[in-house]
Amino acid sequence: MIGYKLFRKRKDGTLGPLFINRKQRLVPGEWYQAEAHKTKGYAFRFGWHICSEMKAPHLRQGGDRVWAKVEFCGIEKIIRPESQGGVWYLGSWIKILEVYNEDQELRSETRAA
Repeated sequence: MIGYKLFRKRKDGTLGPLFINRKQRLVPGEWYQAEAHKTKGYAFRFGWHICSEMKAPHLRQGGDRVWAKVEFCGIEKIIRPESQGGVWYLGSWIKILEVYNEDQELRSETRAA
């Protein structure tokens, strides 16, 4: 299935999760299995949190955060309030397909230069 996820983009260009397991580095084009990381102050929901659209009004956007188009499987659908983006998915596996820059112009991280 295809969805969208907001990632943190570090100064060195690598991508990582926003909040849970922040030290993890994710490489576009590789599959990553979800891991269980209970984090104080956050509800525990096992799996990669994925949006059905590039919409997460409850999260800060821009700056060091970028949207990516992702492929995922092992799906659980979560209905959240519209103020939190509406439909979320929890995926047990995720692969980053394409990354959007701050202007939301599509650029592929996996294409050869």
